[in-house]
Amino acid sequence: MHPKRTQALVVVHNGRIVAERYAAGLEPATPLIGWSITKSVTNALIGILVKEGRLSLLSPVAVQAWQGQDDARASITLDDLLRMSSGLRFDEDMSNPRADVMQMLLAVGDTAAYAAGKDLTNMPGTVWRYSSGASSILSGVMRHTLREDTDYLTFPRRALFDRIGMASAILETDATGTFVGSSYMYASARDWARFGLLYLKDGVCSGERILPEDWVKYTTTPAPADPKKSYGAHFWLQIPEEYRRSNGRLPADAYHAVGHEGQFVTIVPSREVVIVRLGHTRYPNIWDQSAFVLEVLAALEHPGR
Repeated sequence: MHPKRTQALVVVHNGRIVAERYAAGLEPATPLIGWSITKSVTNALIGILVKEGRLSLLSPVAVQAWQGQDDARASITLDDLLRMSSGLRFDEDMSNPRADVMQMLLAVGDTAAYAAGKDLTNMPGTVWRYSSGASSILSGVMRHTLREDTDYLTFPRRALFDRIGMASAILETDATGTFVGSSYMYASARDWARFGLLYLKDGVCSGERILPEDWVKYTTTPAPADPKKSYGAHFWLQIPEEYRRSNGRLPADAYHAVGHEGQFVTIVPSREVVIVRLGHTRYPNIWDQSAFVLEVLAALEHPGR
């Protein structure tokens, strides 16, 4: 039997921590990698730029490599990238060292340029395909939008982390200074819970609107090109199949930030619950996030049992 290797658990109910556990050697302040939970943070950062009027969801994104004559990639919009429907070729097989995702994260210096350089295999908006490359392109779009590197490198902290109390958060860059918005963010389990609370509260923290009006509604609306309706805009609307083995059904409004090796921020608005689970789970079928969430919800509903 393979070990689950859970590192941290935090449950927030009605705005307060009601359960919290850590593996040996870890503490509440220990920053832990979120892997693809980082994509959901990229959603928030893009949302802030949309709120500020610097970006538009339905406008083609400004990527220099796509500006050649008759380059169909020039029609890719911010919405296409957020919904994983850009049409760009990208191999996400993390078990293959030659796959695009592994080359992008481990072998190249400019992650945004690598992802943006991929060929178009489908017309934008027509086919859903999970892609860490889309998140890297969005990081490049943010850099182009903010122009000055000082503004760009301080943007996540001043625009998001400090405003919602994520003091431990660290978003790493690639060798060129572009944030690796697909994968390389660290934060304590409590700070990942603070991030979940921002979405639970419809983008508002301590009375201040951080995300645009209706941004959470947009984020949790199924991507039109996804036939399973399991994905929104850089958030999962259903737990990925490899982490979902139980037959029980979660509340219909539950949604999730999900990362490699079983990283989860599960948000259940109807129950006022945020559930954070972080781990080093090498074999996905060892961790059943669906069953875990159902057990937590049942315990909260019947605390005396």
